[in-house]
Amino acid sequence: MPPTIGVIGGGQLARMMIPPAVELGIEIRVFAASAGESAGLAVTQLGDYTNADDVLRFAEGVDVVTFDHEHVPQEVLRALVAHGVAVHPGPDALQYAQDKLAMRQRLSQLGLPIPDWAAVASTQELDAFLLEHGGRGVVKTAKGGYDGKGVRVVSGSAEVADWFEGGAPLLIEELVDFRRELSQVLARRPSGEIALWPVVESIQVGGVCAEVVAPAPAASEKLVEMAAWIATTIAAQLDVTGVLAVELFETTDDRLLDNELAMRPHNSGHWSIDGSATSQFEQHLRAVLDLPLGPTTIREPWSVMVNVLGGVTGNRYPAALADQPEVKYHFYGKDPRPGRKVGHVTAGGSELDDVVFRARAAAAFFED
Repeated sequence: MPPTIGVIGGGQLARMMIPPAVELGIEIRVFAASAGESAGLAVTQLGDYTNADDVLRFAEGVDVVTFDHEHVPQEVLRALVAHGVAVHPGPDALQYAQDKLAMRQRLSQLGLPIPDWAAVASTQELDAFLLEHGGRGVVKTAKGGYDGKGVRVVSGSAEVADWFEGGAPLLIEELVDFRRELSQVLARRPSGEIALWPVVESIQVGGVCAEVVAPAPAASEKLVEMAAWIATTIAAQLDVTGVLAVELFETTDDRLLDNELAMRPHNSGHWSIDGSATSQFEQHLRAVLDLPLGPTTIREPWSVMVNVLGGVTGNRYPAALADQPEVKYHFYGKDPRPGRKVGHVTAGGSELDDVVFRARAAAAFFED
């Protein structure tokens, strides 16, 4: 019998796991919160991922459970483990992707380079941190938040007074003077094998990833080695299985600092579908099943991915395909909505300026 993977979450990441699962002969089952989600082609159960009984029913008959997102509560994850279900990544690792304060504390213990930070439970503590760090800082909610949500740059506690109303401590970090944002994506299987893709540059607009350039332009050998060391240390020390994305700041004083973690396929790795010998989605399936990992060699000197945000009504495909026939188009089956990630395009080639132009031109057909 072919192995069976159960994916909790029916979004675009689960959707993009379906083609490599079919190619590898893996049965994939998706647990979605509602009908009509992106991965609807493989949905076998609808339910509440915060309900242990719903999730346990879904896990019956699968060889391993993995995730489209990191929001499944710890008590549900540990119920799966207690019932003998293989969970990758496991709850001990996922806790650090679910709680930014826990993540910062653990990375500090490991001696990894991170921004100066503190847990603050009052406006007085927050203002004291700001006073010691130039009067400005980045405040984040410890749990939840993505694509710029749950993050505010502040110069005083009054700007996040509403966040203190819930009583949970907040994370505050120094406002890093960075040159650019980078991402190191890798995959690790339970037996310990690790495979890394090239470090990439991620261009953010309004807190949302807009473009990714692979590999990161003008990346020194030292930077590449440092990014790999940070990511492999995190993967090994936190016992991460599957794909791990480590978002990094390259600072103006030539430091490399960890910013965020994602223990699943990540937006900064979407280029690998068309630009790498093994995509992050195929690699994730291999990794969680503890199968040998595939090569991560790049197919062309440059790959550029551009997210399609918002989307448009009407059929733009004929014009886009005629204008940019070599660009690869990936859409997620989502209705248009301002700022929503509805798809992405990827271009590849030997001249970076040309690749950037073609990717942006293709994406522009789908944005008003």
